[in-house]
Amino acid sequence: MNVSHASVHPVEAPPPTTEGENAPRVRMKDIQGLPGTIGGLVLRFFQFVFAVVALAIMATTSDFPSVTAFCYLVAATGLQSLWSLSLAIVDIYALLVGRCLQNHQVVSSFAIGDGITSTLTFAAACASAGITVLIGNDLGICSQNHCAEFETATAMAFLSWFTALPSFLLNFWSLASR
Repeated sequence: MNVSHASVHPVEAPPPTTEGENAPRVRMKDIQGLPGTIGGLVLRFFQFVFAVVALAIMATTSDFPSVTAFCYLVAATGLQSLWSLSLAIVDIYALLVGRCLQNHQVVSSFAIGDGITSTLTFAAACASAGITVLIGNDLGICSQNHCAEFETATAMAFLSWFTALPSFLLNFWSLASR
């Protein structure tokens, strides 16, 4: 019987590389804007700043409680600022200790929270914009109200939503691509 025998062919070891050639690898999951990245922290910071500015401007006006849309704007931006601040703290912690926040449950909770808060902020900003246009353009009683403050707070709420939307979309995309 003629049987072939296995043979071992020696393989040369790759030449040693220097430190300069071994650049740190970037994982595909480290997309800026996701939780635990610098981009995600920047988005959270701007969400927080715009929401707090909108909340502060609206809270300093004396007649905002008389309009339901403005009360809703205060509540939505308050919730957005708390959510963004808490997730910014989590992002800072993850960056300092080198943790990866790409766990399925973490990304799910971030995506759900971002979806809820961004939707509430957008709805509140739209309602406040409608009331501001009604007061300023249709009724023409801006002289009796704080139209400039209302418009500024509404603009800040839209900017907060505009920075919250990428966070939601990136977290949702990351969740859907698993």
